[in-house]
Amino acid sequence: MLFMIGSACFVLGSVPAYLDGVGARADALTYVVGAVFFTAASLGQLLQAQSPTVPPLTWWSWQPHDRNWVAAATQFPGTLCFNVSTTAALATYASTQAENHHVWRPDVVGSTLFLVSSTFALLAQAGLIAWLNMVGSVLFGISAIGAYVLPDGSAVDDLAAVGGTLLGAVCFFVGAALMLVCFEGEPT
Repeated sequence: MLFMIGSACFVLGSVPAYLDGVGARADALTYVVGAVFFTAASLGQLLQAQSPTVPPLTWWSWQPHDRNWVAAATQFPGTLCFNVSTTAALATYASTQAENHHVWRPDVVGSTLFLVSSTFALLAQAGLIAWLNMVGSVLFGISAIGAYVLPDGSAVDDLAAVGGTLLGAVCFFVGAALMLVCFEGEPT
């Protein structure tokens, strides 16, 4: 459910009519809320990956040979990067260089970590949900590339930036929704 809520916020924030209706600040806050839900969901996923039998809950574990754990362990810091980039997007910057440093750079790092995570998830279980997450991660990566701010203040490609986020978030939403209907523990 947390991934679905986070994804829904990213979908909503990417809809131009929503931006026009609520304004830039409320739209940016929508992304911040979505990033927080992504992070909460990712932390839960990481704890689940390192604590397959509960209780007890394992708060820290090192399981580099478990692809599910590696996927969760790389996704979590990616979500933290999205928290940084979405929160930093609320500020006003004196230069495009500063904006790229504070907003774009953590976005690219987060997107890269999502791609790594999705790769390990596919290696662990190449089911539909893993593929949807991979496509979503690729689209978030395209979005990050398109969002780079040029010296004139424009993005490299607004359509890639907004469309990649929108479609990537749709993929994450559908993947999370499918998790709710999966059979007990069976990969989809």
